[in-house]
Amino acid sequence: MFSTFQEAVDWIEHAKRFTEKTDLTRMNRVCGWFGHPERAFRSVHVAGTNGKGSTANYIKNILQCAGYRTGIYTSPYVVKINERIGIDDELISDADFLRYANILKDCWDRLFLETGDSITFFEILTLMAFLYYRDRAVDIAVIEVGIGGLLDATNVITPAVSCITNISFDHMKQLGNTLESIAFNKLGIVKPGIPLVTSEADPVLLAQFSAVCADRGSRLRVVDFGKITQIELGETTKFRYFGKPYTLRLPGAHQVKNACLAIEAVQMLREQKEILLHERNILNGLAKTAWPGRFEIFDHRIILDGGHNPGAIATVKATVKTLYRGKKVKCLFAMMKDKDHATVLAEFEDFVDELHLTQIDYPRCAEASLLDAESRHPRKFVHPNAIEAFRYLSRTLAEDEILLVCGSLYLISDIRKLLVSHS
Repeated sequence: MFSTFQEAVDWIEHAKRFTEKTDLTRMNRVCGWFGHPERAFRSVHVAGTNGKGSTANYIKNILQCAGYRTGIYTSPYVVKINERIGIDDELISDADFLRYANILKDCWDRLFLETGDSITFFEILTLMAFLYYRDRAVDIAVIEVGIGGLLDATNVITPAVSCITNISFDHMKQLGNTLESIAFNKLGIVKPGIPLVTSEADPVLLAQFSAVCADRGSRLRVVDFGKITQIELGETTKFRYFGKPYTLRLPGAHQVKNACLAIEAVQMLREQKEILLHERNILNGLAKTAWPGRFEIFDHRIILDGGHNPGAIATVKATVKTLYRGKKVKCLFAMMKDKDHATVLAEFEDFVDELHLTQIDYPRCAEASLLDAESRHPRKFVHPNAIEAFRYLSRTLAEDEILLVCGSLYLISDIRKLLVSHS
């Protein structure tokens, strides 16, 4: 038994991260031991390479504004593990986290004794979310996929609507080296007869989406990009979709796509008579949504973004160029060694004026010297200590300069703690 919250966190954080699996037998088995809590509430399932967290939070806030008690399950966290599991605007408490961790430790022991197998880090947290939402009697929960979709622990749910944001390169070791193989895995969340909504725009991939949905008897709805007009980009974002005006706290053109996907998802729920919804609920839900560590701006000139794959970095690049035209860009960058840092670093060659390569005290983090060897940037600097590097760069930042901190949510987590503590 764990006696403190930190003991529970340490156990979960040190649980096995990945296991080879060909189906969801293990996850279904342990869900069965708890009476299948994942069936106790309605759900929306959100997959995709980038934008899952923002989209999930838009949907959650719209549903909350419509009066529904709404669960939200996302990953990873930025500051504290409790961020992964919430209901409405409240995160799971330390006391509840500890209580469910003790329950799941018993489950872990039982499975290991019976099979020699064990539930993983992500399965433990997913089970915790399911139990929490059942016990707290949520009306509906928005569940973000961890990796892929087909074999993801969350894929034991049968949602009212499935969503896929987009398909890009990430987690190729698990999902494959082509966009088609990655799409195949993410399309694994599509259940027979359950509609799919997407903001993917690639015609080749959309043909794949259409074929899968036709095979499973599922309606496919694609965000109508032709109906997005009057986009105004700044530290807040304004746009019209089908002529209706919306305002977002989250900056960037990519957030318009995520917001439109959320709009279409809740509209689909309404059409299926799963919810009652007014236009003001959509308006207010989108406007209230914040998402820490995703192009989060401090003091108008420090930007934190946890993007860690080529698609995410390309989006950050486009947003910085739009919002900070004429500014000198300094970038503090760290990345995990199992990510495609060579491709990501290439994005910075003609983008940032100075590239400051660093590392954090985390086993998976690439050493700054490795990033330095891979980068061809003409003005690059190596910093062994990320916190000291950030303090120096933020202290010496000129009026015509911005500081972008990106490449890893683990880096963002460390830096954000400093910023929040001093704000």
